[in-house]
Amino acid sequence: MAVRNATVPSLVDLLGQLDPCGGLASVAEVLERENPALQDIPWAEGNLITGDRFTVRTMLPGVGFRRLNEGVPRSKSGAAQIDEATAILEANSQVDRDLAKRAPNIAAYRLAEARPFHQSMNNKFMETLFYGNAFFEDKSFTGFAPRFNEIASPQVLDAGGTGTDNRSIWLIGWGDDVRGLYPKGTKGGLFHLDTTSNLRIGADGFPIGDTVLDPNGNPYLAYTDNWKWECGLQIKDQRKVVRIANIDSSLLTKDRTTGADLQDIIIQASGATPNLDNANFVWYMPRTVATMFSRQAYDDRRGFASMDQIIPNGPRVLTMMGIPVRSLDVLNVDEARVA
Repeated sequence: MAVRNATVPSLVDLLGQLDPCGGLASVAEVLERENPALQDIPWAEGNLITGDRFTVRTMLPGVGFRRLNEGVPRSKSGAAQIDEATAILEANSQVDRDLAKRAPNIAAYRLAEARPFHQSMNNKFMETLFYGNAFFEDKSFTGFAPRFNEIASPQVLDAGGTGTDNRSIWLIGWGDDVRGLYPKGTKGGLFHLDTTSNLRIGADGFPIGDTVLDPNGNPYLAYTDNWKWECGLQIKDQRKVVRIANIDSSLLTKDRTTGADLQDIIIQASGATPNLDNANFVWYMPRTVATMFSRQAYDDRRGFASMDQIIPNGPRVLTMMGIPVRSLDVLNVDEARVA
């Protein structure tokens, strides 16, 4: 089994470079602990202030054999430009000045109070990464599911579910062809701005803060913070993504007497991408499906699944066919049948 490439910059790597003091990087570490998928996603700066424009090959030139004294027709390749848009995910947090004063460290307290906002942004990003659709919500960006939503596509496999409570498994090869995106001239990852306008030190030795209103319209002093994450998804080569759709999770059993044979369809999915060695591939699946897959695999004792160390000196994680498995709660949603 190949050891995972540890040189691809993740959110922590990116923010560590942008913030030598470690403040934002510590936020990113919290996000990665609570959402392991963020460890996988490489990030790149786009060439547009709204995202990135790139060119893809749509048609290869025609070629042919010829005889002596004969020619072949002229030909040319085809190409198209594609724009990938990013979106602005934003939140504002606020803490009472008197509460902050009671903490040993005001900055640490404000960060702790902002943590629910971070988690909410984290959840929203992951939900959008898989299910976002800018066609219906133009303030958002388009995720994986709307791009891989037809069984006719060779990158979408049918697990046979016919109801409205289906689940999906995803095989994603992160790298130059599939990556997170942020706009030109911006900072990647979660950006913090202290929006407290009055930071002058008061008579008690603490920043004065701003006058804000409670829900009843009564004023009090508080510190405020803005959190912004400009983010998007770029897919240059769709062959690096495979979706196993229409998994009826209610029918899954350990002995596969009903429901999908997860091992078999996972083998099919691994064959739907041209090369498993030219990207950092990861399996993503709902927690319930991942649990049933493990039960099916270990019931057979075929060594199809194992616990491996994919990062040097890192923890052992569940893998199948040498590819790490991530259980994502965001995927544990009812899906209509992909037709």
